[in-house]
Amino acid sequence: MRSKLFVPASRPELFAKALAGAADALSFDLEDSVVPERKAEARSALREFLRGDAARTSGKTLIVRVNAMDTRHFAADIDAVVQPGLHLVNIPKPGSAEDVRAAVAAIERAEQANGVTEPVRLLLNIESPGALRIAYALASAHKRVAGLQLGLGDLFEPLGIARRSDPAVQQAMFAVRMAAGEAGVFAYDAAFANIKDEAGFRAEAQLAHDLGFLGKSCIHPSQIATANEVFRPSDAEIVHSVKVLAAASEAQAKGVGAYVVDGKMIDPPFFARAQAIVATAKRMGLLPA
Repeated sequence: MRSKLFVPASRPELFAKALAGAADALSFDLEDSVVPERKAEARSALREFLRGDAARTSGKTLIVRVNAMDTRHFAADIDAVVQPGLHLVNIPKPGSAEDVRAAVAAIERAEQANGVTEPVRLLLNIESPGALRIAYALASAHKRVAGLQLGLGDLFEPLGIARRSDPAVQQAMFAVRMAAGEAGVFAYDAAFANIKDEAGFRAEAQLAHDLGFLGKSCIHPSQIATANEVFRPSDAEIVHSVKVLAAASEAQAKGVGAYVVDGKMIDPPFFARAQAIVATAKRMGLLPA
């Protein structure tokens, strides 16, 4: 899931085009991009789309950002969009571990009502000071939590923090990545609002990659190629990782706990990283399965 494109749920004419695009994942938005007067209409259109063959056979990760749990729209959103074509529900503004468990309960009820047999998981937005403070508690609240997603605009703007403040961005990213790592879930990067600033988008994506994030949110199709490129394992990383795994077998046969590959000392943490890179490369078709 190197790239995740936001698609307004009130624009069903864009659904098929988004499916045909290069984004690894699509995040259909029922929250900020849909005015209150059109939420029911958007919800209905998205329900029909997710029930269709095109969604279920697309090969993409399909996500829906629902409205916050303290709104009157949340329950109706869950009932409509938890369909066999859906993989993740994106929960905005979770306030506590109890919120997470309540969201899971609502999803489970919708699964039963809609004949969903594959459990739908949660992507939790970290977009408030409180959520950032308890990010690990949110991530570990239930086994259905798949990841944490950083929301820098919502996090920074109310506090008067510059969205392009490098120290602030780095600290927020690091905090979310550590919380996700402790909970054993993935961390996903925020959107970048300036569509014309490709260099800024690339730099922020590269920082997220270097901090171990899974991928970056895109608000425009023009950002997808950059995200896919940045979050693709490099050829050098793949070659080195293959060497590490090959050398590990030899070291194990010799009863050696640490060994050297390409002049670098390899022990369990580096071996685990090499395993992850090789697995990602295979999943992307960059290595034979």
